[in-house]
Amino acid sequence: MSDIRITNCHIHTFTAQHVPENFPFPGAKYIRNNPGVILVLAWAARSLGQEQLSEQLQRLYQFQQQGARESQQEILNDVVKHYPGDTRFVILPMPMQGIGFGSVPVSLQAQHDELARMRDAANPPGSVLPFATVDPRDPRSVRECLRALVDLKFKGLKIYPRLGFAPDHPELMQKIYPLVDRLGLPVMTHCSRGGVQGNDVCDYTGDGFTRPAAYLPVLRDFPRLRLCLAHFGGQVDWAAYVNASETRGGENWMEQIRDMISSGRYPNLWADISYTLFQFDDFAPILRLLLSGTGDPSKRLRRRVLFGSDFYMTRQEKLSERAVSIRLRDALGEVLFEQIAQINPEVWLDERDEDKTLWTGQG
Repeated sequence: MSDIRITNCHIHTFTAQHVPENFPFPGAKYIRNNPGVILVLAWAARSLGQEQLSEQLQRLYQFQQQGARESQQEILNDVVKHYPGDTRFVILPMPMQGIGFGSVPVSLQAQHDELARMRDAANPPGSVLPFATVDPRDPRSVRECLRALVDLKFKGLKIYPRLGFAPDHPELMQKIYPLVDRLGLPVMTHCSRGGVQGNDVCDYTGDGFTRPAAYLPVLRDFPRLRLCLAHFGGQVDWAAYVNASETRGGENWMEQIRDMISSGRYPNLWADISYTLFQFDDFAPILRLLLSGTGDPSKRLRRRVLFGSDFYMTRQEKLSERAVSIRLRDALGEVLFEQIAQINPEVWLDERDEDKTLWTGQG
């Protein structure tokens, strides 16, 4: 294999201490404190012949155990074992204090500070790339995000509108994005129908905050902002594409993102394949076809897709990090894998120049 320096553009290391006590349902705290309950339920399901349910519960147990680690560093240690020694990791924190599921034991400031220490102690140096995060509805969170970007010199911004805010929230548009734009930093945002959702946010509202079209005001006002729509629309929409079926609201977010990038109208719009490609057998062939075309639309898309995994969310899946990355490398081939795992991340992180003549008005 060629010498590719992989950048995983999407992992998480937050622990149960960064999550509300009652998330995602009342009684969750009891289960976290008594994880053996999950194994008992898995045993019961297996005894009743419910093998699939039993397997799902065992994976839930693995996921719970991952979050129960004592520190973010321990979680990072778990993921690095799946990759070559020179791999870099973009680490994305979560601001879950105000989503209506109770208090969060460890503050966002402490979460950021721990990421800064991990970056400074990283071996090899430069392998930990922390992003700042924010809930724009909370002034304290806004101040903390600005501190992480300016004082801690974090490498980018992560937002999660499905928590309960629009991507063009006034605090983002007036305070956060202008700073990120001025610093030349990238933005990662959640863009799938699943994931964490505020307690008072219904699916309809969550989709409204998260759909690709919700970012059009941001793309219009900040055309230089390198904005990545994580999960490329998500597994639900990829499955709907495969089966030619409808999604909630009648929109297919994967197709919308593909068309927005391929059109050339948004030269700084990106997508990553995190979590989505863990449904590997169904979706890897689609990704290969999307990235393999010879026309300008396919060339644009090929330059705007990022490799990411969404660890440790993926501990709920059958395949390991290593299995997916190896299978993906084999399915795409060395040239395409290098494009999404090394070249594109370096452009997105503003570490590599590129020829932009493929995009309208660029030259």
